[in-house]
Parts: sequence; C-alpha cells; structure tokens
Amino acid sequence: MELLRDNETVARHDAEQQHDPRKSLDGKVAVISGSSSGIGKAIAKELSSRGASVTINYPSISLEAEAVAAANSLPGAAIAVRADIGTIDGPAVLVHGRVDLVINNAALAVNKPFEQQSLQDWDLLVNINARGTFLLTQAALPHLSKSGGGRIVNICSASSRAAPPMQTIYAGTKGMVDSFTRVWAKELPPTYGCTVNAVSPGPTRTEGFAAAGEEAMKLLQPTIDATPVAARMAEASEIAFAVAFLCEDRARWINGLHMHTNGGLFVD
Repeated sequence: MELLRDNETVARHDAEQQHDPRKSLDGKVAVISGSSSGIGKAIAKELSSRGASVTINYPSISLEAEAVAAANSLPGAAIAVRADIGTIDGPAVLVHGRVDLVINNAALAVNKPFEQQSLQDWDLLVNINARGTFLLTQAALPHLSKSGGGRIVNICSASSRAAPPMQTIYAGTKGMVDSFTRVWAKELPPTYGCTVNAVSPGPTRTEGFAAAGEEAMKLLQPTIDATPVAARMAEASEIAFAVAFLCEDRARWINGLHMHTNGGLFVD
C-alpha cells in the first residue's frame, strides 16, 4: 500500500507539471560552468526558458562583458560569476546557497600529435576538464535541495569512447568525466536524492570550433560527413535540449546514463 501511495503522489505531481510545460523548471537554481558562450550558453538559455534561475560562469575579466550580456539576454533571473574552474578555489565560488541543477560544462581541448603534447597541456586540460568537474560537484553537494530532485549533468564527449587522433589528453580527461558519472550515479543518490548523468556531444558548432582553423576543420570534415542523421555539426541548442531533458522532474528515474548526442556518429 505504501508503494501505491508513493506512485500516486508521483503521478499527481507529474499531472500538475503538465499545466505549464514552458515553466517545468520554475523555482530551480542552476549552476553551469563555462557558460558565457558555446554549449554552456545554450544550456543556460534552455534552462532559463523553462523557468530556472541561472548562474552564468566565466573564467577571466576579459570575458566579463560577454558573460554579463549572456546573463542579461536570458528570459529569467540570471547572474554572471567570474570563477576559474581550472584553479583549486574557483569551482566553489560558483556555489551560492541552494543549488538544484549542476551542469559541469567547462572544458578545453588541445589537438596535437601525441609527441607534441606537453606537461603544460596536461595541467591545463586535467585541471579544467577533470579536476574542475570534481571540485564543482563536491562544492555543490551540501547545497543541493534537501527535498531531493537535484540533478548533476556532466558534459562529456564522444572522444571519451571513440577518441580520434591528436586528443590523448582531452580524450583522457573526458574519460575521467565518464567514469565520474558512473561512480557518482551509484554513490550520490542515496545520500543527496539526486541523479547523475552525462551528455556526450560530437562535433558542435561553437565559437571554439570556429576558432580551430581551416586545417583542423579539414581533418574533422570526414567525421562530420560520416554522421548518420545528417552530414553536419550539431547546433549547441540541440545539446542543450538533451541536458534540459535530464533536468526535468519527470526524468527522475534516469540515472547513470551516458547520453550520446551526436547524430549516431558513435553508438554505444
């Protein structure tokens, strides 16, 4: 009987939410690392459009104007916070009081032949992509809503499981994020009432890809052409939709998922 009552409560809550699906994340507080541009900015826009209050993150003073403009462009409440996710103290700066949605998005890539990759490249990518994800999640846990329903979504990469050449360090850091997701999905929900999932994009049209240069795009083009759904890069909004889906209350039973959002380029 207790199980029946629990299921009835869930069904009633879902029915109430359907009255205004446009505000399905109303009252939620989202922290998104690396979100003044690219995929992170698209995620902020999507979550905000669903009613969430959003923290836009940028790493340096040179990006302040961009971040403030991104925050001001959102339909809901938003703030821009400067915090370098690659430092030891930076991730915790993003956490201000209650947090419901933690989106670990900040990342950098260095594409070089293995022989040319350096310790400087190692420190840069490991500190931002892997340690930053570790520290931001750790900082957010005590602030997750005590009523449950928290969401941790790690932005991984197709490179974590189908790594191309010249991405030794980048693919390795995304492999760490992949493993974090698997471990945390088992360990954290019983204590914090959250779910932990990963969204794994393939090539996506962002400022970062645009700055990669013509030579890098030539190398990437065969991969893009091999995408089953369409021979194109993803739009950042398409990745954001997948993230928002996992943040919804009705996604509460999805935990430990590595969601490939790459048009079938890589199928697990």
